[in-house]
Amino acid sequence: MLLRAVSALLIGYLLGSIQVARVVARRHGVELDRVGDRNPGYWNAREQLGRSRSVPVFVGDVAKGALAAVVGLALVTDGAWGIAYVAVAGAMLGHAWPVFAGFRGGRSVLTFVGGAAVLCPGGALVALAACVVVALVTRSFAWGARVGVFGFPFAQLLFDTPNRVAATGALMSIIGLRFLLAARSERAGRI
Repeated sequence: MLLRAVSALLIGYLLGSIQVARVVARRHGVELDRVGDRNPGYWNAREQLGRSRSVPVFVGDVAKGALAAVVGLALVTDGAWGIAYVAVAGAMLGHAWPVFAGFRGGRSVLTFVGGAAVLCPGGALVALAACVVVALVTRSFAWGARVGVFGFPFAQLLFDTPNRVAATGALMSIIGLRFLLAARSERAGRI
């Protein structure tokens, strides 16, 4: 089981390390590390490239998490469902600290979304519905996305055991850590 867990982590990490936003932005002559919030992820790509040009970034970042979850599920035996979560954690860590980009990556939100959609499709559908409703009411995709992502564990409770929801919380802590470190870097840069 340890070998499967390590394999899931490494495969997930390598998938996550593929920096889709950087590749897409460079094709359009933009270096995301030098513009906007300097985050090599979807939101900065969307601001710099526009909505239509950033669609491949959105799809690619979600796909990394989904593919990692599929790989993790394929490695699960004897009910060791945690291996799938390890694979998604690996993808999120790879997205945040990519080996192919000097360990400077994005915040892993969309990679989490892709993994969560595979790990608990029912919860993902409920969270997506909440995202759409909030986005329509507030006319802000950003607020809808926040409600969908942070509401996912509550939606997941309708379909999964508390242990799996706790594992989702562990995945979400990677997002929190990445945002915390980004905020610290911003503050340090202003002083």
